[in-house]
Amino acid sequence: MFTVAIIGRPNAGKSTLFNRLAGKKLALVNTEPGVTRDRREGEAKLGGLVFKIIDTAGLEEGDSASLPGRMRAQTEAAIAAADAVFFVFDSRAGLTPADRFFANLVRRADKPVILIANKAEGRKGTAGALEGFELGFGEPVALSAEHGEGFGELFLALRDSVSQAAVSLNGQAETVAAQDSEGGESVAAAAGEPLKVAIIGRPNAGKSTLLNRILGQERLLTGPEPGLTRDTIGVAFAWRGRNVKMFDTAGLRKRARIEDDLEKLAAADALRAVKFAEVVVLLLDSTSPFEKQDLALADLAAREGRALLLGLNKWDLIETNSSKLSELREDAALLLPQLRGISVVPVSGRTGEGIGRLMDAIYAAYEVWNKRISTARLNRWLEETIAQMPPPAVAGRRIKIRYMTQLRARPPYFILFGNQLDALPVSYERFLVNGLRQSFGFPGVPIRISKKMAANPYAGKKTRRT
Repeated sequence: MFTVAIIGRPNAGKSTLFNRLAGKKLALVNTEPGVTRDRREGEAKLGGLVFKIIDTAGLEEGDSASLPGRMRAQTEAAIAAADAVFFVFDSRAGLTPADRFFANLVRRADKPVILIANKAEGRKGTAGALEGFELGFGEPVALSAEHGEGFGELFLALRDSVSQAAVSLNGQAETVAAQDSEGGESVAAAAGEPLKVAIIGRPNAGKSTLLNRILGQERLLTGPEPGLTRDTIGVAFAWRGRNVKMFDTAGLRKRARIEDDLEKLAAADALRAVKFAEVVVLLLDSTSPFEKQDLALADLAAREGRALLLGLNKWDLIETNSSKLSELREDAALLLPQLRGISVVPVSGRTGEGIGRLMDAIYAAYEVWNKRISTARLNRWLEETIAQMPPPAVAGRRIKIRYMTQLRARPPYFILFGNQLDALPVSYERFLVNGLRQSFGFPGVPIRISKKMAANPYAGKKTRRT
């Protein structure tokens, strides 16, 4: 698919333009400059054109080892991958020396460039847009990404600047081969939707480093600074012939410690990724695992009904590997009883150790999450279980469980039918859940049970006295 990279200084409105073209609020937007750090991809629709867009970090000067330098490297990678460039500048602020400096960077890339004067609403914005002629990219397109003005002119500029064969028309996207993230070889796209995996954890747990290692490229911004990731970035790739879309999320701290609005937006974006994922990898720092926030995140994923597994990152820093792993698995069983049997996988984003095991565990958790048990098998098991451990009597009345069935999967959801089930103790429900988990193989997956009782035909009716 034809690809366009959106570049420019911080706070020029690149993410607002990205959201407007994508038709969704995918990228975080804030008045604070420098919100975007990683590059984010999405599908854009403009008139009859359908193309891919890449939102990038604001261009800033700095040493290549510094944070601005590493962000600039991500932007340069986006330019290299793009077929054309939207160079955005703030028409209200006018051209700055930084705009002129980075215009040379774009010019060296030898790609078609469409100059966009953003924030051009009003008299002041219109006057500032005219300064764009100085950059030598032709007539600037004056628009307002926030208010949706000027996109007709952007459509004409894009249509006239690029090959009509490259951009899809009337919503029919160009067919391309997927690229294998490891070998770079062309692979056929698998049928159906990709497996959606969200990686969550505390700040500086190594989520971006791990995903870069899985991809085999420096796709995401990494560094020693905690809290580098802000946007939830989804990256599609193929692993052993299967399509996967993995989401890198912002580090989640305790809610009481989150003060600024930008961190609140990043945390909300990460939590949204958990809700829409199919498998969640909770990445722990193996040098300080199972802190209170880790347990809270595991409980969150369980409440959302996601398939969950634990990744012990930075495993290369642990000396006594075998004994430590056994100890941590025991801790997981003790601290997360609602997810008994959860997979605990040691991994290292720095060295690549355990990547294959982690991906195998993700696939296995997904299969368990989708598992269905026939009603006949369930009721044979239920009959044996009740015979060995019948439910307790309540107020002298016996609770009778007649039968059960699985209503749906993703996560496994069962319904009990019987009498007096509203008085069934929570401890007995937990006993049934653990039995289901052990007998039918539901390790580490949240199990839902609801109860349904037959209506009493005499309820609310007065009895006649004889």
